[in-house]
Parts: sequence; C-alpha cells; structure tokens
Amino acid sequence: MSVSVDAKKLGRTILSPTERVDDAFRRIAAVDRPEIWITLRPAEDVYADAAAVESRIAAGEELPLAGQILAVKDNIDVAGLTTTAGCPEFGYVPAHTATAVRRLVDQGAVVLGKTNLDQFATGLVGTRSPYGAVRCSWNPERVSGGSSSGSAVAVALGIADIGIGTDTAGSGRVPAAFNGLVGIKATLGVIPADGVVPACADFDCVTLFATELDTAAAAARIMAGPAPRDPRSRAWPADVRLAAPAQARVAIPREEDLAALCPEYRSAFDDTVTSLANKGFRVETVDISALLDAARLLYDGAVVAERYTAVGRFLDTAPAGADPVVTAIVESARKPAGHEFAADLDTLVRVKAQTRELLAGFDGLLLPTTTEHPTIAAVQADPIDINRRMGTYTNFCNLLDMAAVAVPGIPTAGGEPFGVMFVVPAFADQVAVDLAARLTDVPAPALVEDGIELAVFGAHLRGQPLHFQLEDIGARFVETVTTTDAYRLTALATTPPKPGLVRRGPGAGAPIVGELFRVSPAGLGRFLAALPAPMALTSVELSDGRAVVGFSCTHDAVDGATDITEFGSWVAYLAAPQP
Repeated sequence: MSVSVDAKKLGRTILSPTERVDDAFRRIAAVDRPEIWITLRPAEDVYADAAAVESRIAAGEELPLAGQILAVKDNIDVAGLTTTAGCPEFGYVPAHTATAVRRLVDQGAVVLGKTNLDQFATGLVGTRSPYGAVRCSWNPERVSGGSSSGSAVAVALGIADIGIGTDTAGSGRVPAAFNGLVGIKATLGVIPADGVVPACADFDCVTLFATELDTAAAAARIMAGPAPRDPRSRAWPADVRLAAPAQARVAIPREEDLAALCPEYRSAFDDTVTSLANKGFRVETVDISALLDAARLLYDGAVVAERYTAVGRFLDTAPAGADPVVTAIVESARKPAGHEFAADLDTLVRVKAQTRELLAGFDGLLLPTTTEHPTIAAVQADPIDINRRMGTYTNFCNLLDMAAVAVPGIPTAGGEPFGVMFVVPAFADQVAVDLAARLTDVPAPALVEDGIELAVFGAHLRGQPLHFQLEDIGARFVETVTTTDAYRLTALATTPPKPGLVRRGPGAGAPIVGELFRVSPAGLGRFLAALPAPMALTSVELSDGRAVVGFSCTHDAVDGATDITEFGSWVAYLAAPQP
C-alpha cells in the first residue's frame, strides 16, 4: 500500500497506517515511559482509525498525512476523550475536536492519545503534574521541558510522528531544544486555538513538534487558516512573504544579552553563529534588551491576570490534584489592578514599535531557545527561579506578536542537544522556516502556499540583474517551466538587457524555458504597478497544459528586435558566443 509516511524519517521501510500503529504500540512498551500519557486510546479504536485511513486511500483519496501518529497535549480537545489540562478534577469530555487537530485527522493522521503537561500549561519544565514528571527522552534525570512535555517526548522516542502542543511562554520551543526536535510556533491566530483550555487567551498558540522540518511545516500548513470557532484566528495577509532572500541578514544578541546562558550553552550558541556565517548568512549584533524586558511582563506583570481569568476560579475550589506551584502562580494573577493591565498593554505596544525598528532590514533574529538544561531534582528544589530563567528568550515572542521556528543548533561540547530559534515578525513564518532549513542543511519546505504563480523568462530569473525585485516582494521559487511552442523570444534593446516573450500561435514559435515563482497577491500588485513599458503580465501557456501569469511584451516592441527563439531560453542566449 502506498502511503505518505516517509520511510527515511521513520528510519525503516514505508509502513501502512496499521503497521505504523503496530510500531507505535511496540515503542510504548519498549520505552516504558507511562508518564508521557494521561489518556492512551484503546488499541482497538486506534486500529479502527488506521483501517479507515487505508479504506480512504483505497478509494482514491490523497492523504498527505496518511498513517502519521499524533500525540495531542491534554489541554487540547479531542472529541470523546477527556480533557484534563493536567488536573483530574478539571476533566471534561468534549463533543468537538479542536480545529487544528481535526484538520490533521482529515488528512489521514491518527490520534494515539492525550499527553502529559505542566498543569494548565503553566511552566516550562514538564514536572508540574499529578500524573508525574515527564523525563527527558535521552536522560531521565533531566527535565523534558514544558509545558508540552509529553507530546515532545512521544515524538523524540519515535512513538508519534507529530506532537501537538501549545505555546504561551515557550512551551512549543523549550521541549524541542531539550529533545533535539523541530518546534514551530506560528504567528498568533494563524493556527486556530479553539478547543484549547486557555492559559492566557490572547497569547496562546497551538504548536507542533516533529523530528524533521518538512514534517513540521507540512503539519503547520494543514493546521493553518481561520476557523469560525476561534474569534482570534487570522488568515495569511495579502502581502505575506513566501520566501527568505538568498543572501539572508540575521540579527544576534549582544554579549550582555546572552548573560543568562550557562557556559555550555553559551559556547554552543557561538558555534551555531559561526556555522551560520559559514553558510553565507550576514550576521550582525543588535541590542535586544527591550525584548528581554518585555518578556518579564508575562509572569511578573499585570498580563498574568489572564491566567486567573482562565482557571483561577476553578483553582479557588482547592481541587486535590492541583499542583501547588501552579496554584500559587494563578492565585497571584488575581492581584493586578485594571490600570496596571492597561499600562502593561501600552508598554507592549511601544516595544512592538521598537522591535519593528530594531529588526528593520533583517530577515530574522537568531536566539538560543533556553538558558540551561536542569535536572528534575534541581527544578523540584527551586521550581520558580529556574523556570523563570528558562523563559528568558521565549517569553516575549507572543507578547510582541512574533513567530518562531526552533531547531537543533550545534551540540554542546559534551555532545548534548542545544536548541536555537529564528524569531520573525508576525506572518513572516515562511521566512523563519527557510532560515531554519539553511542552518540545518535541509531543503526548505513550504509552510505558506497562498499566492499566485508567476512565470519569468529573462532579467528576473535567478542570477539575473532584476531578480532582486522578486526577492523584495518575498517571491518563492517553485520550479523550472517551459512554454508551449506558441511563443517567440526576442532580445530587446533595454537597460539592463532583457528578452521579450510574444505569443504567435500554436506551432509558430518554440518551447521557451523560464522559472515559476509564487508571489503574494499584494506583492504581484506592487510588481505590476512598477512594471516598465514595453513589459506586461498576461496569461502564459505552459507545456504541461497549465496557464499561469507570466511576462510578455507588447507586439510592437519586438519590431526590429533580434529573434533569439532558437536558443530556447534567455540564459542559453546569454551563454552563447555573441557577434
């Protein structure tokens, strides 16, 4: 049976959905990590879902996630499964599955169960749960990272292909760093958050973990898009950037802004920056102190009042399963006055403006994901200060409406995982994915597929003098294309030199090779508005039968111009000996 589970990612032959479920249950038994799960679905139900996916494939459906296993954080609803948010007395059985999860299931993924978490998604450590501390995947004495601890470890141990979590303060990124995973925290609202027990409703994100960037990006692409059930959900804007430029410019923090790092992580970050520079990135230092100050508002400012709004009244009833650290944090969140909350919101607006100015001209900000990797014993001895320190570089992201992609950096000198993240402005998610791909030496997958296809045949090709205009609007290269034989190509007398593509009719020309890009609607509008005569955009017929927007020129412009159709492309003409 042909399915979409990638054999290379799973490290074995391609598995059918049923075989992948077999493998998941075998791994659960082998690793003996019961603390990962709060609810593990009955095997017969999981196998029934796998069989249903196989039936859909047999009926001819294309399912990009066929048979991939999902581990869902237990503050996210799956219809028929109890949602506890890490507190037994809070449990309820939802009638609806969260939109983000349902979209993955609709594309062939199979839910294995609900995973453990820092209670009410309050923490970055993975130890604040009556269901047990979730141990790190590679060292059981270390914390797994929270609050999305169970989902991350399920993926790191090969039980699940995709781990679904949430991220308010860094919970979709810190566990990725500790367990050597990719973590995608999209722009606020891009992935709907309906069916999520809120932590801070205005700053909550549904996030995901995977071992490979392309798996994570594919899942995020499927999950994204507005949903009627989530009033905070957002669509990609008309001017969304669809690619990072070839010569990326990346900001990194000043020396003093990295003081929170432990020595091992400090050295690993330096090594990662060196690797980045060696890959052709332009790296420059900036002052991120304003961002770090803003990060403190999430727990130390009045914004924390949103946590009391979410679950404070429930915790006031003193449920037996409440974690004392979580209770203390949420109880303290009732203290801020309304004017303090308003003042904090004003501060965030001002820091957002500072951040836009600070990062203008940069494609992203590279940061260490967290500061250190503590042991479970250390966190139990000091549950507040260590947790606070671990959020140094993650807490500001949602407060300032930014997106981030977390990936493994250069390991520490002792060979332990070390994580970094590319942080970008809202809706620049695809740029962050592209930067992460270059750092980790993998092909850059598409996270955002919105846009319009544009075919170019001359000076806007990659490596040609006007290609920068496509980079300026965030255009993404799709593929090399060829026209039908209805077109002729001429060399125009312009500066810089460029060709003119003109349609003459079927058989009256020859196939002409060009490149296809995807551009945002607003980007295409900007491009068209700046287009000089005699160039024009029109429908171009490709050899595979598609019709796309493409470059052509007016018929009168080719009068007297040199016909170069015989070369088959502008690049071939330029490479040929010139008279």
